[in-house]
Amino acid sequence: MTASPLLVLCALGPEVWALRGGDWRGAAGGPPVVVRTGVGRRRASLAVRRLLTAAPGGYGAVVVAGFGAAVAPGMTPGDVIVADGVRDAEGNHFAVDSGPALTRALTVRGLTAHTGVHHTADHVVRGLERRALHLQGALAVDMEAAAVLAALCELRPGLPAAVLRVVVDTPERELLRPGTLPAGVRAWRTLRSTVPALVDWHLSDDRPARVRPAPTALNHPTSSTLPQEAS
Repeated sequence: MTASPLLVLCALGPEVWALRGGDWRGAAGGPPVVVRTGVGRRRASLAVRRLLTAAPGGYGAVVVAGFGAAVAPGMTPGDVIVADGVRDAEGNHFAVDSGPALTRALTVRGLTAHTGVHHTADHVVRGLERRALHLQGALAVDMEAAAVLAALCELRPGLPAAVLRVVVDTPERELLRPGTLPAGVRAWRTLRSTVPALVDWHLSDDRPARVRPAPTALNHPTSSTLPQEAS
């Protein structure tokens, strides 16, 4: 069991608020370091590189967590989508070995969790464009995870990492519709509720310790003309 704390990266202030207020009792290394990176790949990359350079060996694992959009049908606001892989618009793909173990930890805690590929994008995806991403294998969309994992592979390839997104909007219920506010409140509460499962995962003996670039054959490149989605 590591004596170093978790580093938890979020894009938005409400995500930081939700996670800092969660039940971190028993967390290895004490309370986590929860940092707001700002939205987008560039900001996320700069933030994680700064943190890892300033405190080499100072973290027991890295978690990218926050709100996201589902691109698969049948999802409900408040569901948790855990990454077992993350890709970007350029076709880079990172395998995330923590996906199954973290999904089990969330399920044991009574949360509805799914495991699948996350697509890290630059712009908002709506309508048929979401369907295109799902047909290419994605379950969720964010704006930061791939940049964080790329930095980890470069600077700390052995550091355990996990990525989770709590669904705010779905293909059936996109943002800017009347149900967005209730869905946002539900997602915020769920994000806070993921904390004990994150503690369980960080403490578990079978916690996988690798994020790695996936072989080219596993890439699912997105068309360069396809607009992208925000967290």
